[in-house]
Amino acid sequence: MTYGTRTDHYPATSKLLHWLVAACVLTTAPVAIAMGRVSEGPLQNALYNLHKSLGVLILVLMILRLINRFVVGAPIPDPDIEPWQKTVSSAVHGLLYVMLLAMAVVGYIANSAYGAATPFFGLFDLPAVVGKNEDLANQLFAVHRWTGFFLIGLVLMHVGAALYHHFIRSDNVLKRMLPRAMGGY
Repeated sequence: MTYGTRTDHYPATSKLLHWLVAACVLTTAPVAIAMGRVSEGPLQNALYNLHKSLGVLILVLMILRLINRFVVGAPIPDPDIEPWQKTVSSAVHGLLYVMLLAMAVVGYIANSAYGAATPFFGLFDLPAVVGKNEDLANQLFAVHRWTGFFLIGLVLMHVGAALYHHFIRSDNVLKRMLPRAMGGY
């Protein structure tokens, strides 16, 4: 990942994209759990379509985040943080990027192989990227599901570290990503 030269906070575009992805992830994870637990019918179909739409949106937002990260960078790491924490932080951030992109791509390919439509909030359907192949779909859906559990663990580590920095260390690590209206800068 690239770092800029600023020491104070993330650029506004980085903050906006971060919080949009966070909102999508925090919505799509419970939707994914719910869609597998409700009976077949209109509600389950609506949950599947919402999950797919959010997945497409996450893919688009993550591509924009990558572009943004390479163009504007990020603040340099806080100099008061231990080297091992910087290493773990970089690893978690890198894995979050990779896993979010991989989840969306694998889900899209799995859905195409299953032969189902990939809608985008009822506006249009994405074209299938592979032909119908239920065996491939089942394998990819399993990868998608297990990757989701791993991603939830990464998100919990990320949120836990942010709260640790804010409430225990009382440093500015979290404030650098918060919008000004929420106490950031």
